[in-house]
Amino acid sequence: QVQLVESGGGLVQAGGSLRLSCAASGRSFSSYVMGWFRQAPGKEREFVAGTNWSGSNTYYEDSVKGRFSISRDNPKNTVYLQMNSLKPEDTAVYYCAPLSGWGSKVPLNFGSWGQGTQITVSS
Repeated sequence: QVQLVESGGGLVQAGGSLRLSCAASGRSFSSYVMGWFRQAPGKEREFVAGTNWSGSNTYYEDSVKGRFSISRDNPKNTVYLQMNSLKPEDTAVYYCAPLSGWGSKVPLNFGSWGQGTQITVSS
């Protein structure tokens, strides 16, 4: 199993930027396709972005394309989400998780989700 700790959230005005981090435990981190998800109040958790094992390839949900960028640092067991041009509709709790495969938007059965990190975008 892998354990995940997200950080970097906060309150930001529309148009602003934030960088999220996700620190993972476990020696197999570099073998996982990793992703970011978010859950807004009253809504289901949704996929946001994914990256392959090396970080050389990425994919995104349509609503964040061109604004968000996912990356990873395998020696540090960390995956990042750079969020630019933030909108009020980006307000949510953000989580990271290993994905079930390249191109997938479904999390792997990896254990428990982390606590997430809250992003609030004011208009």
